[in-house]
Amino acid sequence: MSQDLLKNNISNLERKLVLLIDKYKTMKTEVEMLKEQNGELKDLLKQKDAQVSSFQNQIKISKIVDEIDSGGEDATELRRKIDDYIKEIDKCILHLSR
Repeated sequence: MSQDLLKNNISNLERKLVLLIDKYKTMKTEVEMLKEQNGELKDLLKQKDAQVSSFQNQIKISKIVDEIDSGGEDATELRRKIDDYIKEIDKCILHLSR
């Protein structure tokens, strides 16, 4: 091989290596951004799941209140039962958030 051809091949190899390193750096940065975005989306999903759970609890409370109302009990007893239910739900939420 001639010196010029060898220099040309080495130069091409160096150029390709630089391009490959740049591509690697770009992909590494993109992977880090996607990991961060994935973490944010997982956090958002957890928040939405908590909201759904809260809404389901509110629906259950409404059903319980409707059942209690139809029982014909007085208002004081109704308030006491609702307070008990709310305390129990708060305990469940606290337990689930751990």
